Amino acid sequence: MEKPFFLSCMVLLLLFSCSSTGEAALGRKGEPGVRGETTESYVVIFDAGSTGSRVHVYRFDENLALANIGDDVELFVQTKPGLSAYADNPQEAANSLIPLLTRAESVVPENLQPRTPVKLGATAGLRLLGLEKSEQILQAVRDLFHTKSSLQSNAKWVTVLEGSQEGSYLWIAMNYLLGYLGKEYPETVGTIDLGGGSVQMAYAISEVAAANAPNTSNGGSYLTKQHLMGNNYNLYAYSYLNYGLLAGRAEVLKSGNPSFSYCTLAGYNGEYKYNGNVYHSSAAPSGSSYLKCRKNVVKALKIDADCESKDCSFNGVWSGGGGAGQKKLYVASFFYDKASEVGIINREEPSGNVTPSDFAKAARTVCKMSLEEAGAAYPKVGNVDLPYLCMDLVYEYTLLVDGFGLKPYKKITLVTRVKYGEAYVGAAWPLGSAIEAVSSQPTITPAVRELYRIWSHKF
Repeated sequence: MEKPFFLSCMVLLLLFSCSSTGEAALGRKGEPGVRGETTESYVVIFDAGSTGSRVHVYRFDENLALANIGDDVELFVQTKPGLSAYADNPQEAANSLIPLLTRAESVVPENLQPRTPVKLGATAGLRLLGLEKSEQILQAVRDLFHTKSSLQSNAKWVTVLEGSQEGSYLWIAMNYLLGYLGKEYPETVGTIDLGGGSVQMAYAISEVAAANAPNTSNGGSYLTKQHLMGNNYNLYAYSYLNYGLLAGRAEVLKSGNPSFSYCTLAGYNGEYKYNGNVYHSSAAPSGSSYLKCRKNVVKALKIDADCESKDCSFNGVWSGGGGAGQKKLYVASFFYDKASEVGIINREEPSGNVTPSDFAKAARTVCKMSLEEAGAAYPKVGNVDLPYLCMDLVYEYTLLVDGFGLKPYKKITLVTRVKYGEAYVGAAWPLGSAIEAVSSQPTITPAVRELYRIWSHKF
């Protein structure tokens, strides 16, 4: 029995060593990685959002650090509209992804394509579409990947993301890019991601807070367990469906006067269409009003909704309780976009430090303007969005302060890209999904694999 026992011990020892090295490999450029095989990996991630479809291609070196694809660290291509725009034509929805798929395949070496995963995560757009129609679209996409692509596909990889997944993936991506994965939870950063249909909050909390966490109203969990870079994290991640910026406009319009809105700029007479519904959104006779709009937004967010937990955000949702993991916040997507459009931050900069009060200050200025005046003052705002510029800024301020409970002068970082080595990488959830995909690949060296073959054959 001595020889088998010795072999089994060696295998376990080497497997443990490889696993530990594999975890440590998930770091920034230049850090140690897996010993033995030197391989590169590609991952293709489709982000099927409410406003459009995007594809991200990432390349990881043998140390699981991001490597260049051409002159950049990632390939990013997008198209509009999103899959939900093809609610009654699933095949057309799938076909809208073909140009993105073709472009993605063009940068993955042919010999690596059969083992390069292609995944699609649909977000709020398909969540709001309903189970039957969204599943028909997803099945058409699965068929497309299976029959038309040389990449590695799996039906389980084409799905509607749970909101908590979307939030946790961005948290992983942000902390990966900043080099915080593997550190203790107080050293990590929290994230807020404002999309079109939903908004996500994610940050790490303490063991004590996790042990006392309540369940969601439907009996689910606010928490996910993450083991990254050799460290365990209790991650609070929650997605507020119907409270993204575009969905939020609908909620605000429903909460006010049915004939006009104090949040719409003077001079606009029209309707707002979202998710198949139409809302009257003409300006009030007196024009937009910061204070009156604020009241409508507070009502739309259901700030005073009943909440069974001690610490609540809005609409009766547990906030996670705050703590060290929320001390530093990186805020992405529409928060960055709107701030750059009205000059809160420089549009040319990938990130910027602001406070929630900066949104309030901008809103007070905008809400005094007419549609024509705002168009002249803020030429970067598109014509479709311009009537709602007062509403959007008030909504973002109210969401941060009244919704998430931030102090008006708390410093937060608005971000669209993060510097990584000499390049910049988009601050988006697909990178977190890619990291999960590539880090789950086997990292056992040939020597360990051979020992395991002998050991398993023996028994």
